[in-house]
Amino acid sequence: MQQAKTIADRLLDNVKKVIVGKEQEIRLTLVALLCEGHLLIEDVPGVGKTMLARALARSIGCSFSRIQFTPDMLPSDVTGVSVFNQKTLEFQFRPGPVMAQIVLADEINRATPKTQSALLEAMEERQVTVDGATYQMPRPFLVLATQNPIEYEGTFPLPEAQVDRFMMRIRLGYPIKRDEVDILNRQAQEHPIHSLGQVVAMEELVAAQQAITQVFVEDSIKEYIVDLVTTTRDHPDVYLGASPRGSLALFRAARAWAAIHGREFVLPDDVKLLAESTLAHRLIVSPSARIKNVEAGQVIQEALKHTPVPGSRVKAR
Repeated sequence: MQQAKTIADRLLDNVKKVIVGKEQEIRLTLVALLCEGHLLIEDVPGVGKTMLARALARSIGCSFSRIQFTPDMLPSDVTGVSVFNQKTLEFQFRPGPVMAQIVLADEINRATPKTQSALLEAMEERQVTVDGATYQMPRPFLVLATQNPIEYEGTFPLPEAQVDRFMMRIRLGYPIKRDEVDILNRQAQEHPIHSLGQVVAMEELVAAQQAITQVFVEDSIKEYIVDLVTTTRDHPDVYLGASPRGSLALFRAARAWAAIHGREFVLPDDVKLLAESTLAHRLIVSPSARIKNVEAGQVIQEALKHTPVPGSRVKAR
């Protein structure tokens, strides 16, 4: 797994030139990249969501596309459209912005559900269908979507099927004072994104993505993952628990996390660390629990407390 760790370290060091003080969040983004999963970044404006996507794309030399979602957007504005060529007398496909390797879906909840659904096929099946013809997405393919959790006016909440397509959800948060001063100093002349170069070749990234599939996961840890997910389904404050796709996301993320730390095996601590990022956004808290200000993250933490950890022993009273 040394190759995956080396690539992750190079990407981390490069992205940190632009994103200051958010090493853990960058690592989680790299986990999504190595798993070819999609990432939902939920945070207030101005904390670096767009810069994170751009820095990642520059670091691996991928094609990058930014889609600014608005209420008047149509699905064809995302996937592309077939245009009639009068010279050849044939329809030609003009790909939309989703046909890039790293796609930033900015403020995804500002588009109508009809337009949001244009991403469903692309995210899950790595293809889009336009006028009966199917077009494959480039590889690697990663969607980084952002949404503002504070402002709800003029927005359309993502449907459960859409949210479930995202492998992970993270929040960047405001930087601490020292890091914010560092940001001011780094951008005194120009933004560091302009001088950011490629540090990982596409072939290296593909090899690392294949390598993480060889990370060993003991059966007891697989059962631990399933037990955690099952606990979310049976929790009294949860209306809808995590789906089997959530189990798979946590399983894949744990293997990637182990790989970028140079390990060939997954530890229970890897599962614990990644549980909230991979599962919380898939839960729907019941209306009665929302009145009590219960959040999905709290449910995950309770599930972690009450689910026996592999290899641990219960103390006799």
